[in-house]
Amino acid sequence: MELSEQEIRRVVEAYSPMLLRAAMTRVSTPADAEDAVQDVFVRLLTKAPRFRDGEHEKAWLLRATLNRASDLRRGRRDDAPLDEALAVSAEDNDGSLLSAVRALPEAYSAVIHLYYYEGYSIQEIARLLALPSPTVGTRLARGRKRLRELLKEDDT
Repeated sequence: MELSEQEIRRVVEAYSPMLLRAAMTRVSTPADAEDAVQDVFVRLLTKAPRFRDGEHEKAWLLRATLNRASDLRRGRRDDAPLDEALAVSAEDNDGSLLSAVRALPEAYSAVIHLYYYEGYSIQEIARLLALPSPTVGTRLARGRKRLRELLKEDDT
């Protein structure tokens, strides 16, 4: 089933900002985030998956974006020496919260981003990421702890 131009426009306008923000939790540059989102939209066009409802569509787009951004990040790390990869991921040295969130392991950065930046509840995040709610809660708590540790390190 091919998507209409109107449907494509609706999806891009509705989800692009959220998907870009989510991708930025996994990659270090806006260009990489844009690439990840663009790749997901191309996949949506070529595969044309069927969704049960709007929530299923949103969850698919979000999971696909996070996975693609992770793939891009792994690819960059494989190409660059470790010191360069850390410098690139730190993007700015002012200790900003977003930089600290990006420095977290992917499992933690995703739930922190979805909870604080996108405003999802633990149950909603569990549905979006296909994880049990207790796992999301644990990742959120551990992510907060690591985030506090990272921010303390930046203050010293």
